[in-house]
Order: sequence, then structure tokens, then C-alpha cells
Amino acid sequence: MSTFKELGLNSQILQALTDLGYENPTEIQKKAIPQVLSSKQDLKAFAQTGTGKTAAFSLPILEQIDAESGDTQAIILSPTRELAMQIASNITDFSKHLKGVKTLAVYGGASIEDQVRKLNKGVQIIVGTPGRTVDLINRKQLKLSNLKWLILDEADEMLNMGFKDELDKILAVTPKDKQTLLFSATFPKEVESIAKAYLKNPIEISAGEKNKGTDQVSHQYYVVSERNRYAALKRIADVNPDIYSIIFCRTRRETQEVADKLISDGYNVDALHGDLSQAQRDSVMEKFRNKTLQILVATDVAARGLDVTDLTHVINHKLPDQIESYTHRSGRTGRAGKEGISIAIVTAREKGKLGPIERLIGKKFINTPIPTGKEICQNQLLKLIDKVQDIKVNDIEINDFLPSIYDKLKDLDREELIRRFVSIEFNTFLTYYENAPDLNDSEHMRGVDRNSDRGSKRRDDENMTRFFINIGKKDKLNPARLIGLINDQRIAKNIEIGQIEILDTFSFFELDKTYEKETMSAFEGNDVDFEGRSVNVEITTKQRTGQARSGGGGGFRGVDSSRGGDRGPRKRTGDSDRGNDRKRSGDGDRKPKTDFGGFGRKRPGAPGTTAKSTFGSDQNPKRRKRI
Repeated sequence: MSTFKELGLNSQILQALTDLGYENPTEIQKKAIPQVLSSKQDLKAFAQTGTGKTAAFSLPILEQIDAESGDTQAIILSPTRELAMQIASNITDFSKHLKGVKTLAVYGGASIEDQVRKLNKGVQIIVGTPGRTVDLINRKQLKLSNLKWLILDEADEMLNMGFKDELDKILAVTPKDKQTLLFSATFPKEVESIAKAYLKNPIEISAGEKNKGTDQVSHQYYVVSERNRYAALKRIADVNPDIYSIIFCRTRRETQEVADKLISDGYNVDALHGDLSQAQRDSVMEKFRNKTLQILVATDVAARGLDVTDLTHVINHKLPDQIESYTHRSGRTGRAGKEGISIAIVTAREKGKLGPIERLIGKKFINTPIPTGKEICQNQLLKLIDKVQDIKVNDIEINDFLPSIYDKLKDLDREELIRRFVSIEFNTFLTYYENAPDLNDSEHMRGVDRNSDRGSKRRDDENMTRFFINIGKKDKLNPARLIGLINDQRIAKNIEIGQIEILDTFSFFELDKTYEKETMSAFEGNDVDFEGRSVNVEITTKQRTGQARSGGGGGFRGVDSSRGGDRGPRKRTGDSDRGNDRKRSGDGDRKPKTDFGGFGRKRPGAPGTTAKSTFGSDQNPKRRKRI
């Protein structure tokens, strides 16, 4: 069977599929649709993410639905509200030519009263999250006595999220003669157990091998030190000028921290996690779908339901705790016949986690070196040239200006004109990366665990002066607040800050040696205090302790002294408040300084910055090796 018509679907459904641009059924659709149409036997189906599971279970149900009855005849359970909304939207599109067929998504975070009102008008298909579905059942507003189909979509994730009790409660109020369909992208032991508990002698179908990755996705890994994880992430983004990606993190906190750093560095990025309100989540997802955002930093659960078919990369900032989750992550790219790349950023200690994933997905990871500054400059330059070749010239508007432009450029030959034109934008990245250190530590590549700084090679500190300051953790000092304190002294514009070490009662920091006298004069002459304690700063020759600075991660970049340097976690409130917290990329407020900076990234070294830290980042042009 090679067409939807041959699968046994009626003309109204076929017309809707044609309107949506569906041409030929996928493998899971070829197998599932005839099975559900011809049999009432329970079904256990495996299909990789992005292979059309929604159509596989919803089209045969729509073919058999009784549009004249207002009873709920099918309920589809989904782990997240985003996925529930996406499934409901798809079914609405599939049934747009079927008169009287109604679909409703029910989920938490939305008005239950509105959902009850719609239910009372008669809805044949319910798509719901387990929690809200149980709430409606308890209120006696959702009646399932005439249910014909129960679909468990993404059953593995529902178990991971702890919905077993809710599933038990829902199953208890459904008819015994219903048909239960279980669809999942992975089949760990827990899903097998739920299939045994809820399905009766199910038929099993599979589109591809269980838990295997799609052939459209290649898998790469980068070995980094923990302190360079964020710097490596930025280089991966910069070396791919056309990147359109999801960065997966393990926790909500990690997700927000990575997003905040990228936003601070000028990337078109936002975060998606469970702490956002529904309005905030909808706003972020809309911006990502229309590519106002080119990178989304997300947790595994929050990313479920994102219907994006043209992601170029999936980046694992850290590997998931459960290896089956890697299949879900990587399956977000390489969809609709397009190729994609799944990247894992790992330390030497974490390399051992790749083996089990390789066995699960049936593919090998490719060990890939972290991009050098030269590679990044080359790719960005070629991207600039592509943009010039593809630009549409508005002859009518520009013709009036050309005579004066030609006159100004008449003394430049073709080659010189090209060199100068390219240098306008290229010099920005060249300056930023010209002395960038090689993040590929040869000992890391050999598998030596260098997660700590002990025994690691130190950066040359001959151009830096090390200072002692008599405040520390007990004074609520952190690296950001220390940078703010330094900025407040207005020692010099764009002074470079090296390593920072925050200890219990005192701390150390490094500043450009050129401003040694100015630093001492500023702190001695301004009678500086911090949290009510008088500040004393002295030059010290004591060697670095090797202790990583408090706060971790990549360096602080261009902290503005007007902000006091304190860049603690921002509180998320409503949409109207988010714009007051900070200018968010993609909202129209934060315009990139140049288009030649990855995906809308601001020009490195943009005006308005003062002190800059070089710790664990690519921000020290005076002390880097030339590419």
C-alpha cells in the first residue's frame, strides 16, 4: 500500500490530507492504520520520533467515529500539555471536512471551567494530560462509559514523569471492551510492563528497530573540561552559522543558566522549562517555530510536542540521566527526510556513557574536535559571501545613491574593494577569535580525567597582576558581585579580569598588569565598603591555589558597571514582566550589532561593556595564540 486511499480512508479525510500536503503514508502509518480499521484487538506500536505517529492512530479513529453522537468516544493521553495541544491541533486539521466531529485538548495551566463548558457541548475526541483528565473525571464532567478507543502516546515519558497512578485511575473508569493503543518511541522495561498491565493480547507492530536512532541523524561528541563546556558550546554554535537547534539540559536550573549566558552573549536564544507560565511557554515556542529564535534551551519534558521539522542540530549540553531519553532528543532533528546532527558535549569521565547509547541507537558517535578560531572565521566568512550572492538588489531605491558611491570608491580596484568590504564584518570575528586557545586538550582526547583543575596547564599570567581582597563567601561575595565592585571603581574602560577565586573570608582576583597602580589607587582612595565592611585590596605574589572559582561555568563577559555586577538568577513572572527583567532576544528590543555573528549574535566587544573576565572563555585577545 503506497497511498492513503489504499489504506481505506474516506474522501473527506483524504481531502484534508491533500490540503495539508500529505502525499504518501509513512511506515508506521502503513502498518497501524489498516490494523486499527480491521481489528478491535489492542495494539502496541513502536515508531521513532517524527515518523507520523499522530496520524497513525488518529486517522483510523476519525474514519470510524460517530459524528452524530456527542459522547466521548476516544481519549488520547499525552505526558505534556504542549504535546496534547499539538495532537489536538493535528486531529482538528485531519477532521476539518468531517461535519460534527469535535476535538478538545484538556491540560493543566488552563481554565478547567472553560474546558468543562466545551465538554458539555459534546466532544468525541479528548486529548489530555493524565493529571487534568483525572481532575475532570473526579468532577464527574468527563464521562468515559461509551469510550471505544484509549490511546497512550509517549507512554515511556508518562512513566518517567510518574503518571502511573493517574493512568490506573483513568483505566478504572473505561469500558473493558475498548480498544487500547500504545505508541512509544522507546520501549524500556517499564513500558513493556505497562503494556502487560493495560493491554490484552496486543498485536505488536514496529517501524524500525526498537529504541534505534533514525538513519537521518549522525552523532558526534566533543570532549571538554568541565570549565570549558560553555565555551565549547559557543564555538559549536559559531562554526555553524545556519544553526537551528535545541540544546537539551537535564534540569530546569541548568536550562535557565545556559540560556541566560547565551542571551548575555548576544545569541537569539530562550529557555523552555517547567517554571514558565503557559503564556510564557506559548510565546517562546511561537518565536522558535517562526525562527525569531534560532536556539532553544530546553528540558526533555518541556520539548515534547514541539513540531519542528527542520532542526539542523540537537545539542546535549549534558547527557540525559536515562539513556532512552537520548533517542527522544536526537529524534527532534533528521525529520521529514532531512538530515540532522546530534551532538554530545562530554568530559573525559563522561565518555563511558556513550557506549550504552551507541548500543541502544545502533550507531557510533564520531569523535569531533572542538572548532578552532580559524575554522569559525572561515565558516562565518563563507556565510557572509553566500549572503552577498543571494541578496536581492533594489535597483529603484539604490540607483540615486550609486553615482556618489562610485565616486568615493573610484580609486579602489576590484581586489582591494573586495578585501575592504569583507573586512568590515570579518574583522569582528577575527579579532574575537584570533588568539583563541585550543580547547582540545590532548590529554582529554586520550581519556585522562581532567574534570578538576588539579595538574592542568595554567594560562600564562605574566600580563596579569594578582590581588588579595579581604571579603569572601561569608560576605555574600560571588564572582559577579566582585566584578561589579571592580567596575564601580572606574579603574579603566574595558579592563580585563583574569582568574577569580572566592574563599570563605577573603578572595583573589587578577587584573591587567597595565592598570596595577590605578587599581591600588582606586581602592585606597575611594574608601570602598561592601555589605558594610571596609574593603582592603593588596597586591599578592601568592601562587594560584588551583581552586575553581565560585560560580563555575564560562567567564563573565562585559558586565556593565551601571548594573552593579550582580547577575543573580532572574525571577520569571508574567509575559509583561519579562520584558522588564531584561531585553530578550527575539522580542525586537535586542537587535544584533551585526548579522555576521552566528545567528543574530551581537558584535563581540560591543560598546557599553566595561570589565571583562577571561576565565574559561575566549575573551582575552592579548594573551591568545594567533591563528
